[in-house]
Amino acid sequence: MDRPPEQLTHAAVTLRRWRADDAELSFRLIRESLDHLAPWMPWATPDYSLAESLDYVSGCEVSWAEGTAFQYLVLAGGNPAGSAGLMARIGPGGLEIGYWVHPAFTGRGVATSAAAALTEAGLALPGIDRIEIVHDARNIASQRVPEKLGYAHVENRLDKQVVPVSEPGDTKVWRITR
Repeated sequence: MDRPPEQLTHAAVTLRRWRADDAELSFRLIRESLDHLAPWMPWATPDYSLAESLDYVSGCEVSWAEGTAFQYLVLAGGNPAGSAGLMARIGPGGLEIGYWVHPAFTGRGVATSAAAALTEAGLALPGIDRIEIVHDARNIASQRVPEKLGYAHVENRLDKQVVPVSEPGDTKVWRITR
């Protein structure tokens, strides 16, 4: 698979590839966002550590090289505002978008702009004919992103991967095609 550009822009949002030397930045953003992320991200726990951020950004380098995931730091007006990426985990011809935004940047269209940039970049890749966004059905803010971008709601399912394993719940799947 070809790779998307290392930097993407949409509206006032820029995405740049996470680098191995971004561990402290990743850690700070996540620690400041833990209360906001904990209901939706199983890894967002009070004991989240710098070592985990180092593992994450190092893993971003590996997955980029392997073509299995393309993770980006989200910048809003030049300020670190979250993370977003394209992941090759929904089968041939498809990529999944994931995103989260620091609470200081919610409600400003940051996630929507990041997902728009990723949608455009993903569908421009050879062999990719669909992009999906998957989120917990209770996460109304995440639902607004695919709705605004013209994704079609294709299914609800019980999924332990999106919410903490102790609380499996309904997951919504949205899809857009080339």
